[in-house]
Amino acid sequence: MQVLSYSGSQLVDLCSALLLLTCFAIVAQRRLSACVDLFALQSAFLVVTTALVAYLTGNQHLYVAAALTGVIKVIIIPRVLKKVIDRLNVKRELVMYVTVPAGLLICGGLVMLAFFISQPIIPLGFLLTRDSLAIALAIVLIGLFTMIARQKAVTQLVGFLVLENGLFLGATAATYGMPLIVELGVFFDVLIATLIAGIYTNRLQDAFDSVDTNQLTVLKE
Repeated sequence: MQVLSYSGSQLVDLCSALLLLTCFAIVAQRRLSACVDLFALQSAFLVVTTALVAYLTGNQHLYVAAALTGVIKVIIIPRVLKKVIDRLNVKRELVMYVTVPAGLLICGGLVMLAFFISQPIIPLGFLLTRDSLAIALAIVLIGLFTMIARQKAVTQLVGFLVLENGLFLGATAATYGMPLIVELGVFFDVLIATLIAGIYTNRLQDAFDSVDTNQLTVLKE
């Protein structure tokens, strides 16, 4: 039983590491549709991680959370974002606040910061997912950085969704997931937020012929 727990913990850590790798791929990517594909891939890794934790711990509600993650974040949200990108006819993000190499270096620093902050906490935990806590914090920080460093509304939205994936992984790592009613509310909020952001992006394109959020600074009363 102890061997199974150790192997299960290693598998959870591996899936969490794959989630983190997709964050770096999103930061390095300039094509908007590829960012959406990488978000869908990251969400698929989150589905596997959640289902694995559900199997190892016996928490049945995590299977529901994994299924909802698969339906909403792997299928529905990427399709909505792809339709927005097709309508906008904007394929690449040509201007970013930081270059790709600088962005990757900053993300590396954020990962080290997350592990530094989490290091005193991890030994105190007893859950098999405790080592994923630092990775979850790193994903949250990288998602926040993506929202700040990108100019296009679509990639800023992808940054927000990456941040939410990090929070979900953190909840799974720290407490084996939130109560089911809370998780249902969060999934509903994320879906609605994505739909509203898609409408807002279309309106931005219609008003300014661009999805650069810097254009909002020229708005007057």
